[in-house]
Amino acid sequence: MHKIEVDYDKCNGCMACYKACYVDVIRWDRDNKKPIIAYPEECATCSWCELSCPQGAITVIPVNPVFIPEPYPRSFYPKSYIDK
Repeated sequence: MHKIEVDYDKCNGCMACYKACYVDVIRWDRDNKKPIIAYPEECATCSWCELSCPQGAITVIPVNPVFIPEPYPRSFYPKSYIDK
């Protein structure tokens, strides 16, 4: 499950993260005027909430980040390279 951390000391209650979350992972606590991470298992890890927060109070931590392999060296696939 993905982890979404909210630094409530930095949060100013602007609701930017709540409005940015298009999958309704973030709910809003009207009494405390703070975000609640209600459904972290449904997080799409788009990081819109993190990017939209003007205070930098939200951090999205994907549990299974996508691994991007290094390019294969020329010695593995010599015919796929074209010399100019």
